[in-house]
Amino acid sequence: GVLRHKKMRITEQAMQIMESCVIDTFERLASESSNLMRISGRDTLTMKEVQSAVRLVLPGELARHALTEGTKAVMELQNHKG
Repeated sequence: GVLRHKKMRITEQAMQIMESCVIDTFERLASESSNLMRISGRDTLTMKEVQSAVRLVLPGELARHALTEGTKAVMELQNHKG
C-alpha cells in the first residue's frame, strides 16, 4: 500500500525503513544519555544529558535543529502544565 498526503506518497517499504531509522536513532540517543547520566553520577536523566547525547550522536546541522525543536517541545509541555 501507499500512504498519501496531498501530493506526497511513500511506499510501505520506505515507511518501514524510515521507522527503523527513527527507532535506531532513539535507541542511540537513549543509550548515550544513559551513559552520560552514569558518568556524571546522577540517578535522574535531565535535559542536560539528552542535549549532550544529541550533540554526540547527531551530525552538526541535524543536532542543532534537534536541539531547537526539543527545547521548543519542552517549553510547550511546561506551558501546558501551568
